[in-house]
Amino acid sequence: MTETASDTADLSSPTTTEAPSSPSRRDRVARVVTEVFAPAVLATVMPVVMALHDADSWPAAVGWAVVAVIFCSAIPYGVILVGVRRGWLSDRHIGRREQRLKPLLVGIGSVITGLGLLVAFDAPDLLTAMVAVMLVVLAGIAAVNTVWKLSAHAGVAAGSLISLVLVFGPWMLVATPLVALVAWSRVQLTDHTTPQVIAGTVMGASLAAIVWLPMM
Repeated sequence: MTETASDTADLSSPTTTEAPSSPSRRDRVARVVTEVFAPAVLATVMPVVMALHDADSWPAAVGWAVVAVIFCSAIPYGVILVGVRRGWLSDRHIGRREQRLKPLLVGIGSVITGLGLLVAFDAPDLLTAMVAVMLVVLAGIAAVNTVWKLSAHAGVAAGSLISLVLVFGPWMLVATPLVALVAWSRVQLTDHTTPQVIAGTVMGASLAAIVWLPMM
């Protein structure tokens, strides 16, 4: 049987597969921003900042901060990590909206427990208020995410900024570009659309102000 030219070409040509494209520089920067300013990170940092600022002593501040971090960050984030490892959740940032409600409800329950302990044992006022802000913002995010994928990153970042401004003064507005950077990172990674990060920013800032202003 005679081979055709095309048959010979098929036999002699090695099969090639396209290598996966590496992330662009913008994607790498966006990934770093997303991780550094993730809600779990801010939920750890903000209670520590408020405890150190308002507690009577460093040991007391550390003790109160540990309690707040356990219930506001460690437990909620631990549940997410378990969910990812067991295949219940898609990733640490829960990119699929339909998977978000249960972890958010667990987080709300954990924060309520922590807030109850802080109130019961007379924790520093600013720390208690910060945890209340986190609870309200988290509840707002959970409510909207039942129907629309609001950006939790943007909401928590904006709520944190408003908290810092109202406690430490207007000079903290210098951190505003960081909130914009977080919002950009979520859009750059295609985890959210521009309307979703804008809505998250507005909600987080508004709810934080509503909680803080009566105490000012």
